[in-house]
Amino acid sequence: MEPIKITIFQAYLFWENVEKNLQNLSLRLSSLREKTDLIILPEMFNTGFTTNVEKCAEEMDGMTMRWLYETAKKFECVVAGTLIIKEGSNYYNRFVWMSADGSYVHYDKRHLFALANETDHFSPGNSRIMLQLKGWKICPMICYDLRFPVWSRNAENGYDLLVYTASWPDKRSAHWRALIPARAIENQAYVIGVNRVGHDGNEVYYSGGSMCISPMGDVVYYKPEDEDLYTFTLNPQDLQKSREQFPFLKDGDKFNLL
Repeated sequence: MEPIKITIFQAYLFWENVEKNLQNLSLRLSSLREKTDLIILPEMFNTGFTTNVEKCAEEMDGMTMRWLYETAKKFECVVAGTLIIKEGSNYYNRFVWMSADGSYVHYDKRHLFALANETDHFSPGNSRIMLQLKGWKICPMICYDLRFPVWSRNAENGYDLLVYTASWPDKRSAHWRALIPARAIENQAYVIGVNRVGHDGNEVYYSGGSMCISPMGDVVYYKPEDEDLYTFTLNPQDLQKSREQFPFLKDGDKFNLL
C-alpha cells in the first residue's frame, strides 16, 4: 500500500439541472493545484437527490458518464459519485468509479430510502464491490446504506477504506455524525462520507458535514455548512498500526450475506 491522496467535493447542487451542475463542478475543480488520486462527489451530483427518473435518468453512454471520463482524464485520477441510470425498464442510483483511461466499475445502491419514495422508482442493487487504488481496498456505499451495519461489515482481509457518497438532510445530521465514526471504529477502517450543501427543489436543506474518520475514531477531516473542495492524504502505516495494536477484526462473528 502507498499513501493515497483524496479530494472531497462537498458541493452545492442545482435541482435537476445536469448541465449547470456539471459546469459548476468543472469550474470548482479547476482550482485544484495539487495532484490527487481520487475525487469523490456527492450522491446524484449531477441532479441533486430526486425521484424524477423520467426527466433525470441517463444511460451509461450519456452526458454525465462522458463528463466523468473527461474529468478523470484531465486530472489523471479516479472520479467517483452517483447518478440515475436507466437500464431497460429499471432505474438505478448508481455509484460510478471512473478511471483516467475510461474504464469504470459501478455499484447500485442496495438500501433504497422508502421515506422519500426511492423504492417506488428505483431498483435495488444486490452485491457489494471491492475497488483497488494504490494498494488500498475500497468499498463504496451510498447514503442510506450507512444505517445498515451488516451490509458494510468488514472482515479480516476486507477493505481498508469505506466510502459513503450521500445527500443526507440537515434534520438527520446528528445520525450522520454518529454513524460514520461508528462504522470506522467497528470496521477498523478509514471511513469517508461526502455530503452536499444547500436546498433542493423540495426545500430540503443539506448542511454538509462531509468527513473522514480514522479507524481509531479520530477526525481527519470535517466540514459543516459550506461548499468545500479539500484534499488530504491517508497513510497506510497509520491503518496498519491501529489494526496491529487492536486486532479486533479477527474476533468478529463469522457470517455470510445471502
